[in-house]
Amino acid sequence: MRPSTTARWADFVAAEPELAATVEARFDAYTHHTLATLRSDGSPRTSGMEVRFWDGEMWFGMMPDSAKALDLRRDPRFAFQANTGEGTAMGGGDVRISGRAVEVEDPVTKGGYVKEVEPPEPFHLFRAELTEVVRTRVDEQCLVIQIWRPGAPLRTVRRN
Repeated sequence: MRPSTTARWADFVAAEPELAATVEARFDAYTHHTLATLRSDGSPRTSGMEVRFWDGEMWFGMMPDSAKALDLRRDPRFAFQANTGEGTAMGGGDVRISGRAVEVEDPVTKGGYVKEVEPPEPFHLFRAELTEVVRTRVDEQCLVIQIWRPGAPLRTVRRN
């Protein structure tokens, strides 16, 4: 059986609750994070972005027809890096999430998101389908990299 290529946030939480809690805490620690999308010529675009975890999903909204929204409509692949905070301590480690953005236009879902988040309207709403979650941290002078992909066990790599 082939592993799934994408997963919803709730699937990740069910598979790896401890890592998911750490990842969510890293994103909740700061408001703004870095979103990478692909421009029409294939080059990367990075943008500041907010992330919300709500109703078992990872969500991000953006202004109508913003460059990043148009990028995701054309090519849904994305990568998020959690804000690492001030200085070099990176409390909790460096956290990155890759996946595919699914635009949500259902008025009931968008209405629930509006009640929860109160974003400026109108807006594009995207739900994340995860393809990879990576946490990198230093532990006892050793670099520890945790890699999760849908349908595969958590892999931990240690480098001295």
